[in-house]
Amino acid sequence: MNSSCEIPDNHDGQDKTVIDLYQRSHDIAEAAVTVGLSAHGDFDRTLDDVLTSKVLGIPIMVALLGAVFWVTLIGANYPSQFLANALFWAESHLSAIFQALNAPDWLHGVLVLGAYRTLAWVVSVMLPPMAIFFPCFTLLEDFGYLARVTFNMDWLFKRCGAHGKQALTMAMGFGCNAAGVVACRIVDSPREKMIAILTNNFAPCNGRFPTLIALAAFIVTANTSQGLKSATASLLVVAAVVLGVCATLTVSWALSRTFLRGVPSSFILELPPYRRPQILPVLVRSIYDRTLHVLWRAMVVAAPAGALVWILGNLAISGQPAILRMSTSLQPLGHAMGLDGFILAAFILGLPANEIVLPILLMCYTSSSTLVESENMVQLSQALSANGWTWLTALNAMVFSVLHFPCSTTLITIWQETRSLKWTMLSAIIPLAIAIAACSFIACAARALGLA
Repeated sequence: MNSSCEIPDNHDGQDKTVIDLYQRSHDIAEAAVTVGLSAHGDFDRTLDDVLTSKVLGIPIMVALLGAVFWVTLIGANYPSQFLANALFWAESHLSAIFQALNAPDWLHGVLVLGAYRTLAWVVSVMLPPMAIFFPCFTLLEDFGYLARVTFNMDWLFKRCGAHGKQALTMAMGFGCNAAGVVACRIVDSPREKMIAILTNNFAPCNGRFPTLIALAAFIVTANTSQGLKSATASLLVVAAVVLGVCATLTVSWALSRTFLRGVPSSFILELPPYRRPQILPVLVRSIYDRTLHVLWRAMVVAAPAGALVWILGNLAISGQPAILRMSTSLQPLGHAMGLDGFILAAFILGLPANEIVLPILLMCYTSSSTLVESENMVQLSQALSANGWTWLTALNAMVFSVLHFPCSTTLITIWQETRSLKWTMLSAIIPLAIAIAACSFIACAARALGLA
């Protein structure tokens, strides 16, 4: 079994005592014990020399996590489409049942066109990516690699006043921020655990990836060749992920010097031996304990939200739908941020689930009374262009999507983990303020340079 620890530049007396004890124990063991390494031990040490290398450790980590993201995004396309077709086929039959029963139009709208349709989108978009990402992530954990990720990232988070284990909670957030918040339990220090919870939202979850991909495709110019177009769009999505990681580190640094001031704690990280992952237990544990658990929480809040969106789209105030009046009131702030009021309204109403932001936006733009989904990227691009979208609008929408407030499922999870209204509110206010500031800066800079 291998063990490694990082020595902080300015370690306190307790750290020095622990390090001295380990060094003394090592000297005694080396003088009194002769150890013959097995083939398995040789393999572990050789692999650790590569995976925890100062030169190769982080690039390999990025490549492996990137491969997991790629497999998740590519592999989820077909099952997502299958689920969407099946669930919307069921919607048509539900509508037929309501018509046969002569149910009131408002009841059909609230339950079927509102609550059920939103559930269908959430399930078809969230379930396949989570069912792929969480097993892949758990396989890496069972193999013993995630401990090496913590070792590689510990120094970076420690410089930000956070804990090295936050690297794992951040990686879990890429699958689902609610799951990432729960994973913060592995951080022993209450102060550093709170930093990890408050910053987990900056890791774009799988609910935001469809929006990021669609916006990246819109930014890419139409005269670009198809191969280069796909590569450029992919780089934009990767840039969005990098933005989230940079925001995580920056806000962690700021919190450790303001609200959560303190000295980063050191920990002895014992690297477990590599082992062959147990496929069946991993699949059962990741799908049941993580995927279905998170999906159920999202469904519980998505159904009422869908009903509310339908009501706002059909409730007239002074002759205008309530959702249109809401969007109009947000127009000045949206313009200052390089967006518009409809985009901000879509993100606010998409609080229960990021997956419904674009359908709500199209509903606003088309003056529809129900959620609208584009059939393909060409149709989506035409709809956005017709409503005054430019590359700057799409860029700021991507930035806002990465940095804005957590979804309601994540906020509920934060409340359950902290039992504090103050920290739950701050977990929404801090990223929202950063998102508004970042978008406003980009818009002002683009306009000053004559690029918008």
